[in-house]
Amino acid sequence: QVQLVESGGGLVQAGGSLRLSCAASERTFSTYAMGWFRQAPGKEREVVCAISLSGGRTICADYVKERFAISRDNAKNTVYLQMNSLKPEDTAIYYCAAGPRYSGSSIYTKIADYDTWGRGTQVTVSS
Repeated sequence: QVQLVESGGGLVQAGGSLRLSCAASERTFSTYAMGWFRQAPGKEREVVCAISLSGGRTICADYVKERFAISRDNAKNTVYLQMNSLKPEDTAIYYCAAGPRYSGSSIYTKIADYDTWGRGTQVTVSS
């Protein structure tokens, strides 16, 4: 089972940017589809963005569309989430997750598709 560690969270003003990183523990990282999710107080965990094995396909939820971008560097066993134009409603704990293996160009947006989760990193956006 791959292990995941998120980093890069913090406190930022509305309109600012953050870049989150998720480091994986093994070279087989490139065989996993990956995703970023978030959970705010009083809300259910929700998808942010997802990415295919090689990074050739990505998708982001409508509520972050055109503001966030997911990418990966398989040589570094790392997936990233670039967050721009942050809003207070983006405040949440952000989690990376490893999904299906050997999944080609497929992307996944459901929590149930993911088997392994990081501990999360807090993102707080002030007004």
